[in-house]
Amino acid sequence: MGKRYFCDYCDRSFQDNLHNRKKHLNGVQHLRAKRVWYDLFRDAAAILQEEQTKKPCRKFLQTGQCDFGSNCRFSHMTEQDLEKLNAQVQGEKRLKELRQEGADIPPGTIEDWLERRAQRLSAAQSNSALPEKPVPFQYPPGWPPVQELPPSLQAPPPGGWPVPPSLQWG
Repeated sequence: MGKRYFCDYCDRSFQDNLHNRKKHLNGVQHLRAKRVWYDLFRDAAAILQEEQTKKPCRKFLQTGQCDFGSNCRFSHMTEQDLEKLNAQVQGEKRLKELRQEGADIPPGTIEDWLERRAQRLSAAQSNSALPEKPVPFQYPPGWPPVQELPPSLQAPPPGGWPVPPSLQWG
């Protein structure tokens, strides 16, 4: 049967030879799928700029659906979506300006967490004789409700996970 080439962008495979690969990589479906993939990683400012230049899609605004989907040349964003995106862009700009000025980063960022962790570790090393009070578990801001989390992301029970007596590792 021979080797098969799998395209991660298109999620399909075909017989791997020069003709088939060139035909696929230059095909419209592949180029669109590749563009959609890279669009997932664009920053909010670029998306906002592009969406503001497009005219609104009448079909999408009237029915909530468009036959062209992500390939439509018109914008599928409502005024509220554009306002939210604009607010996100402004927030990112303010945060970037704060970082350039050397101002304190608002709480909830990774830098804040790392700083608090370093303080806890240094305090634990200097007061190693004193027992450290355990910090209560808190979920990060923006996570879904606890009931919707998979078991692997839920907090452990207060006494820890129960260990069956007949459990053997290895």
